[in-house]
Amino acid sequence: MRRIAVLLPLIALAVQAEWWGFRGPGGNGVLELKTLPAEWGESKNIAWKAAIPGKGHSSPILAGGRVFLTTSVEGETIPGKKAVKHVIGGETFVHPQTASEDKRVALHALAVDAASGKILWNHKVYDGDVYDGRHQFNTFASPTPITDGKTVFFYFESQGLYAFDFEGKALWKMSVGGVAKLGLAAGTSPVMAGGVIVLQADEDNGEKSFLYGVSPKNGEIVWKTKRDVSVTYNTPVVVKNGKDDVVVTAATEHVIAYDAASGKELWRGPGIGGYAAASPVSGLGLVFPNSYHPVKKLMAMRVDPKAGERVAWQYEKGTAYVPSPILYGEHLYLMTDSGMLSCLEAKTGKVVYEGKRLPKPGKFTASPVAFDGKLLLTNQDGDTYVVQAGAEHAVLGTNSLGEAVYASPALDGDSIYVRGAQHLYRIRRQ
Repeated sequence: MRRIAVLLPLIALAVQAEWWGFRGPGGNGVLELKTLPAEWGESKNIAWKAAIPGKGHSSPILAGGRVFLTTSVEGETIPGKKAVKHVIGGETFVHPQTASEDKRVALHALAVDAASGKILWNHKVYDGDVYDGRHQFNTFASPTPITDGKTVFFYFESQGLYAFDFEGKALWKMSVGGVAKLGLAAGTSPVMAGGVIVLQADEDNGEKSFLYGVSPKNGEIVWKTKRDVSVTYNTPVVVKNGKDDVVVTAATEHVIAYDAASGKELWRGPGIGGYAAASPVSGLGLVFPNSYHPVKKLMAMRVDPKAGERVAWQYEKGTAYVPSPILYGEHLYLMTDSGMLSCLEAKTGKVVYEGKRLPKPGKFTASPVAFDGKLLLTNQDGDTYVVQAGAEHAVLGTNSLGEAVYASPALDGDSIYVRGAQHLYRIRRQ
């Protein structure tokens, strides 16, 4: 009996697989657990919901029994305040959908108790004017936090990177300076690789685009690499080259891989050709960057630095502006912004099915996640469609929260965490 009692906590730890950054392990949105619920609603399988002040499109992350996320609260107008000047092709450019460049903004880092939904701490890390405006749909708290299991790092691009321990003690802060984003605000999340926090800070025309490696111990810049690419809003993906971490970035002009420990460029391939908003995913020795506008394109690119031909195959339809694709098993799934789903063989690009529709039309910004042979597709109305993974397309069910959802879900242990427009939800079998 004693041996069984000792083994039980070990089994529980094996099931617990914490979601430490954007889209979880490897940034790919997959956690192969059979303990997660596939059905929920406003009064079904909701363990708790916690009111979250302000606005943010950052996804929740999970570590140490806590849920971490960010939010922003916009205040009064600052008289005479203007955003940084944007120039494209030698001409001054003002995006028609930019907003709030003249607002005072408070930025917050939060920790929520995963067991109860209680807000454990809520720190205002910044309160003042912003370097650039935001898209009217975006927020100033869209990058997802990252953790190394001991410290949590909250990133607001031009407004700084902030480190806290899990109890809420401020450890350090740093800034890479102002990063002009065409008046649309940040979307890129940090990643952990090669012992550093990697920040992809690409701006307007690329004159001041850089990739940074930042020490998690003290916030010092370990390395800084110039990039000849224009503005990006997506998150890089971390892949392995033997034992080394490689950071692959996708931009309009180039897809570039860097050694995470040094920032040295390892290889580059053709760019995605369009706006860099959706993030790449990886697996099976390939990385899959994609674009939506003005070019619809997805490429399967070989990760091996010694690969002779970088692009293995290419596909030119079915991509999305914001939601990222998902690789699950041998299949790569692409979802449009309206939720139409296509499935390809990841190794070859062979079409399995194309343009499959959901029960009703909707708009999607959350990226898909997957577990136990299922894909979860969550739209802006807060409806999550459970879709069978594999060669046969089938919608297994629809789960509704009754609240708008823009952020990607997080998976952990026996629960799904969904950030709505007003609340954070823990979904668990009851």
